[in-house]
Amino acid sequence: MADQSAGALFTEMRSYAAQHHVPIMEEQGIGELVDLLKQQQPQKLLELGTAIGYSALRIAEALPAAHIDTIERDVDRYEKAMEYIDSSPMKSRVRAICADALEVDPAELDGPYDAIFIDAAKGQYDRFFEKYEPLLGDKGMIYCDNMSMHGMTEVPIQDVPRRKRTMIRNIRSFREKMAEHPRFQCELLAVGDGLLVCTKK
Repeated sequence: MADQSAGALFTEMRSYAAQHHVPIMEEQGIGELVDLLKQQQPQKLLELGTAIGYSALRIAEALPAAHIDTIERDVDRYEKAMEYIDSSPMKSRVRAICADALEVDPAELDGPYDAIFIDAAKGQYDRFFEKYEPLLGDKGMIYCDNMSMHGMTEVPIQDVPRRKRTMIRNIRSFREKMAEHPRFQCELLAVGDGLLVCTKK
């Protein structure tokens, strides 16, 4: 894949994601996340859940000084992400790692990070947070996508498809825990599919 401009690359990635049913951030959500990151100006960012690399590259394009580590456990998606990263103008600042984020040794990562973006297995957010929060630097921020799960977290559990109930219960429990977290100030933003912004106190 030849090097492409960022705009052309993002258009191609959105098309690929739609055709192959790859979940990438909704445009409103990624737009808000990028705006928040521009305000924060992190130099080092960790993403859990690369998929095909769309959000990592959008963030890298918006933050020219930032370096991003991103972890993806699905080999096919990781390989596609590497194609897109390698053809992008941001390739020198994005490092993709093929692994299960719950099995990675944090000591092997380039922490501490100024920001952590969690967008991986939705029912495991509490475990991700507990594992990677120690890698967050002072005054760092953790961003969590899919806190609404297409509205399912806001309806009675009996109205949620049975196969998704455990995941929805886990997301609700995580949201409630973060609302009372002693070390973080958290705000749930009604953008995209629900974005939780947690600032280290």
